[in-house]
Amino acid sequence: MRIFHSHRQSGHAPRREFHNGDWAAFAETPARVTAMLAAVGPVEEPTDRGLGSVLAVHEPSYVEFLQTAYTQWVAAGREGDALGYAFPVSRRRALVLDRIDAKLGRFSADVVTPIAAGTWDATYASAQAALGAVAAVLEGEPRAFALTRPPGHHAGADYCGGYCYLNASAIAARALADAGRKVAVLDVDYHHGNGTQDIFYESGDVFFASIHADPATDFPFFWGHADERGEGPGQGATLNLPLPRGTRWAEYERALGKALEGIAAWGADQLVVSYGADTFAGDPISHFQLTTPDMQSLGAAIAAARLPVVGIMEGGYAVDSLGANLAAFLGGLES
Repeated sequence: MRIFHSHRQSGHAPRREFHNGDWAAFAETPARVTAMLAAVGPVEEPTDRGLGSVLAVHEPSYVEFLQTAYTQWVAAGREGDALGYAFPVSRRRALVLDRIDAKLGRFSADVVTPIAAGTWDATYASAQAALGAVAAVLEGEPRAFALTRPPGHHAGADYCGGYCYLNASAIAARALADAGRKVAVLDVDYHHGNGTQDIFYESGDVFFASIHADPATDFPFFWGHADERGEGPGQGATLNLPLPRGTRWAEYERALGKALEGIAAWGADQLVVSYGADTFAGDPISHFQLTTPDMQSLGAAIAAARLPVVGIMEGGYAVDSLGANLAAFLGGLES
């Protein structure tokens, strides 16, 4: 399997996040990359394919914000990482405000997604890794994987959140759909891929299925409920399968079967998999009970669908076990 990753992705290194009422060390650390690279072996440096595919998913004003936010933060005399503190309740009000604090509120969904000096470069490189995997599959590879970091599935067309800035899974799915593939996105991260859902919710040409922690109890709370099925042309092209905390493989496998059945019924001929290792029992911020052998079973079940796969790395914060979990998943995917 061809795996794409850029060394630039380690340059994103915020110092802290605001979580549960207090400052905490930033969980999405560059150490995640070190652990994953040690487990998967050689990777390919992606070709820079420019902003075209990024702008096919994300609003130009948001992309410009990501490119310039940290510079504006420093120019305003601030220290540390850029982080908003005021958020519009009516998010879509057409206001153009110049102060960086207002922009951070306008283009952010939470206070756990700071922008540091290397954030834009890393997230842009992550998107290019995803596009490298797309190109490999379009050239005939049955599967390719993008070792993306920072993750992306919480980022919407015009907002960052949940440690995510550019949505690599959505960028990959849109590029594949524009190339003529009938694409389904299968999100198997512990947390719901709200950004991906938002991007395709009214689309109709990309199917989105997600297995995740019940948003009644877990982030992102406001998306991922079972009654969300899409709107307009996208009606019926969203399938959410929320599960309770403590879920083990037997229950998870049943939900996976439903997701794959939905994908098959929709007639997909191409799969994008948003893979999060935070379903692991030892993950410090998640609450499922999957084991490392279960990760291999997960990959094997997806492989049994016999669809070309572009895999995109999302979460997974048990750093000591992250490499083994990713390797197990990729091993199953190649079975």
